[in-house]
Amino acid sequence: MSQPQQPERPGRRERLPAPSPKEADDRVVTAIGTAGWAVALVVLLIVRDSIPPGSRWWVWTCVAGLVMGLFALWYVPLLKRGRARAAAQRAQLAAAQPSEPDSGYVSRDSGSNTVSSTETPGRSTKS
Repeated sequence: MSQPQQPERPGRRERLPAPSPKEADDRVVTAIGTAGWAVALVVLLIVRDSIPPGSRWWVWTCVAGLVMGLFALWYVPLLKRGRARAAAQRAQLAAAQPSEPDSGYVSRDSGSNTVSSTETPGRSTKS
């Protein structure tokens, strides 16, 4: 049986294209996460006498989160500057090289010496 087609509703519009993705500000995200660990640490230190001895490891979890957050606040900008420098150098090298037509070929070589079963048809990889 065929289903009856529903008539289009009047006033229905085409969907708008999806907006382009936005990049988050890594420093803000890291700072908010670090502040969250700091607040949690302060709260746990205030109520530490009421925390059962078996659950006091949460204090050290907050300390570890705070330390990693502070490290990330220092390291992430350093990492991004290094990546930007590397991208600029690659762009310079690409501009200096004579352009060749793109064949569309992408190498799947990962540098591994492992032979997959798809490379040797008819042979098992079981030992």
